Amino acid sequence: MRETELQAFWKQLRPEIVAWAVAEHDGARSICPLGWTMRTSGSPAMMAISVAPTRYTHELIERSGEFVLAWPGRDLAQATLFCGTTSGRDTDKFAQAGLTALPAREVGAPLVQECVANLECRVAGQLTSGDHTIFVGEIVAAWLAEAPGPLLCLVDESDGYETLLAEERYRFGVVRE
Repeated sequence: MRETELQAFWKQLRPEIVAWAVAEHDGARSICPLGWTMRTSGSPAMMAISVAPTRYTHELIERSGEFVLAWPGRDLAQATLFCGTTSGRDTDKFAQAGLTALPAREVGAPLVQECVANLECRVAGQLTSGDHTIFVGEIVAAWLAEAPGPLLCLVDESDGYETLLAEERYRFGVVRE
């Protein structure tokens, strides 16, 4: 073992599966790409997400008390970059990214038809964690695409990934099959 810089440490934790937090309140909705998600309980089934308070989606989750967690596939790299670098305060991300909002069964936030999977969640708790808020959502409905493909990931330059989009700070891809 050798001590290392934190940025070098985080780089070793690739690939990191990308998920989208989708929230809606009073007719306003937004999508926020995330790298920080985790299962936290089997019974009841719960997921945690980490969202920066500066994000419009954070505000919508706090106001509505619910969110959809959606996993994009390989075809949504450009939409993920767009949704992560554009504010939903003044942009309809669904329209601009060519995404289809489907009505959820249990929550007000929409499902994303083009995603591999969607979970409907009600906020069961939240915690400030440094510069982010951890929202824990109880899963109240789960959806899976008819023919789910590979999940979009944040990847590095290793041989094990197919890079789909590389921009200044982001490199999206899928694990090679």
